[in-house]
Amino acid sequence: MRVPRQASRSGYYHVVIKGDGGQAIFEDDADRRVFLRLAERYFAELGVSVIAWCLMENHVHLVLRDDAEGLSDAMHRLGTAYARHYNDRTGRVGHLFRERFMSSPIESESYLLEAVRYVHNNPEKAGVCRAEEYPWSSYSSYVAPSSSSELTVDTSAVLDLLGGEKNFAEFVAERGNCLYRPPSGKRLDDTEARDAAARVLGDVSPVEVKKLPVERRNQLLREMRAAGLSVRQVERLTGVGRNIVARA
Repeated sequence: MRVPRQASRSGYYHVVIKGDGGQAIFEDDADRRVFLRLAERYFAELGVSVIAWCLMENHVHLVLRDDAEGLSDAMHRLGTAYARHYNDRTGRVGHLFRERFMSSPIESESYLLEAVRYVHNNPEKAGVCRAEEYPWSSYSSYVAPSSSSELTVDTSAVLDLLGGEKNFAEFVAERGNCLYRPPSGKRLDDTEARDAAARVLGDVSPVEVKKLPVERRNQLLREMRAAGLSVRQVERLTGVGRNIVARA
């Protein structure tokens, strides 16, 4: 049985789509341009804003803002249209993508920045090249706003937080927080859960969470869940009851 997607109170999500069985989803740059044009079309139609993107050989990273609650519909239309294009072009049959896209809600400014940095550093993480050298991401939209792109990117929120294009480039070059975890669809083991909680909580000890004011406590509970911790893992680490964690 499918678990309902966790909704983001902020409207921001980190979304990942992967080729079925790890297969390639792009044969060449022409395919990448088709994907971006389709994304531009369906995101615009359904009120989804693109904050960051990166196309890899067998998967795609997107940071999106979904104020109009059109994300699921937009991703379904994009996946269906692109799979039809790819299958028609290559003569393959069957599913191109995994059945469901993966998403993780982003509930804080710091998590938004880490997600954007993670997305742009994905080519280097994969051993391809550095972020500034990779042509198939939104990096150039941030450092050279006048550059053309198939996909419109709203850079305003991130650049406002960082203080401009130069600071963005320096921020990405720092390589990011190793404790950031993208949506994977897999449950964290307890060691990974403790690491993810440490990233979210910073100077706050897990056992102190239940003593915080309700609004701050619930914010941290949401961020731990967004980082991939299960309700039971949050409960064990913080001592906050599972019903409160689930409601938060």
